[in-house]
Amino acid sequence: MPRKRRLRKIVAPPGFKGYRPYGHINNNQAVDLHYEEYEAIKLADYDLKNHEEASKLMGISRATFARIYETARRKIAKAMVESSEIKTVFGNAHLDKDWFLCNACHARFNLPDTLSKNCPICNQSDIEQIIQ
Repeated sequence: MPRKRRLRKIVAPPGFKGYRPYGHINNNQAVDLHYEEYEAIKLADYDLKNHEEASKLMGISRATFARIYETARRKIAKAMVESSEIKTVFGNAHLDKDWFLCNACHARFNLPDTLSKNCPICNQSDIEQIIQ
């Protein structure tokens, strides 16, 4: 029987739900990019961390980070070549802090203890905590 998968730590969820290519022909073949794959791309390519540093930040081994990073790169390449939409999905991750989702405007944010429990974007109180 396989070992239970260890959750990958991410600092913040992506600030988008997905990307669609300009002039997109709707082929209904969206590519699902998991939060941990987004985090791997962000750490390696945007923050310019090496694989060792990035794997420590995510709480996984270097080899596991390399596999996640490679999968993310392949998914993004596939979406670009096939003109497919990229959608972000939760995947096998847990958030570094408590994050919330506004049901009114769909914004994702974390709340410091000193602030009210309203969405900082639309000021609605219809929010829910994103399960870790």
